[in-house]
Amino acid sequence: MPVYQLLGGKCREAADLYTGVGGADNAQLIENIRKAKAAGYRHFRLNLGAGGGDGGGTTEARGPEVLHSAPLWDRESYLRNLLKMLEAVRTALGDEIEIMHDVHEKITPTQALRLCKDVERFRLFFLEDPLSPEDNAYYRIIRQQSTTPIAMGELFNSPHEWTPLITERLIDYIRIHVSQAGGLTPARKIAVLGEMHGVRTAWHGPGDVSPVGHCANLTLSVCAYNFGIQEMAGFPEASREIFQGIPVVRNGYGYPNDAPGWGVEVDERAAAKYPFRRDNTERGRLNGGWGELRLPDGTLIKQ
Repeated sequence: MPVYQLLGGKCREAADLYTGVGGADNAQLIENIRKAKAAGYRHFRLNLGAGGGDGGGTTEARGPEVLHSAPLWDRESYLRNLLKMLEAVRTALGDEIEIMHDVHEKITPTQALRLCKDVERFRLFFLEDPLSPEDNAYYRIIRQQSTTPIAMGELFNSPHEWTPLITERLIDYIRIHVSQAGGLTPARKIAVLGEMHGVRTAWHGPGDVSPVGHCANLTLSVCAYNFGIQEMAGFPEASREIFQGIPVVRNGYGYPNDAPGWGVEVDERAAAKYPFRRDNTERGRLNGGWGELRLPDGTLIKQ
């Protein structure tokens, strides 16, 4: 039987998905949202920048005070551009769509508090990772001063990180990476803990998660009463050739496989045609990494 039956069966037929939408500027971003909406999606995680990746914080201005030659990322520029982006999207597309944004822990705790308050008027579905895991205690302050829904957890490794946030109701969506938390069974326990405290699930599902990992995410999503939303990137043709039984996406919903187990079989001969290279990762960034962003004084923000 499929794994979702082993967990007690479905609470819903399929999992509502969100899709990441980027753009070099607000006009391109809005056009890309319209295209994704036409494909059936209702929830959109938004980003700006070259390729939609840096959140609008990269700046070409390089005065003599810049102490390096790497891509320059400025926190205040990012915050200003983010608010302009959200206002442009709401003005163009109204309140009928659900929007969210990933901060990627790149701002200070005080800036995160200010941002959570500033974006309230745009009615975000959630704001993701405004703080790094080391700064979890600041969520107590944010919760007291802002109604912006918060999603957190993809960098977590230990129950000591997620348990206080859930039991104190300091976040709204738990976004743990299932394999990083220990697999299906620990993740199921996290979902039940969240259900007891009004925290919904939003399992981490980027493009570098395998189809098997996405099957695990979908299984958890259709079985949890406190399901919130599910991230799922599209599958390239190579994945469809290698993995038989890949999850089905229709009209912005993800459907778990009804075959026994995860319902996925790996064609090893097909896989041999696609050896791993450092330059063929999901985002195509140099050396297979996330790219380098630094503050003007050379402080590394992301690598």
